[in-house]
Amino acid sequence: MTALNRVPSLMVRAGTASAFAIAAVGGSVVVPGVAADAAAATPATKALKVAASKKGLPYKYGATGPRRFDCSGLTLYSFKKAGKKLPRTAAQQYNKTRHIGAGSRKAGDLVFFHSGSNVYHVGIYAGKGKIWHAPKTGDVVRLQKIWTKSVWYGRVK
Repeated sequence: MTALNRVPSLMVRAGTASAFAIAAVGGSVVVPGVAADAAAATPATKALKVAASKKGLPYKYGATGPRRFDCSGLTLYSFKKAGKKLPRTAAQQYNKTRHIGAGSRKAGDLVFFHSGSNVYHVGIYAGKGKIWHAPKTGDVVRLQKIWTKSVWYGRVK
């Protein structure tokens, strides 16, 4: 038995194994309730992280990034970086998603704001009733509470 093979068992028996020590000898650490990054990183969660990384960048009508966005430009850009293709406008994006109820929404789903049957705005659901979005001219990409009940939800396929 080599020294490397003995170290983990000695540390475990002594109760002194740290995550760094185990990793240093090629072991792995499992933390209950925390998924490995690779397993947890769905396209939706990747897109959500991309959108959040654009916090504070200015709104510009028709812009699709990487330094300026309109609402659907932000969602298009974020999902493209996550490996998913979306059409350009909020209404087109709504038509390309799997429609879901509010009770089924998850972080990374799209939130579509509508007036009657007209979709006029989109953001990415961040959880706890909030979205990441590019609101309007003169504003910036930001996290904001959903301000109306006139929303539909869609999951990118």
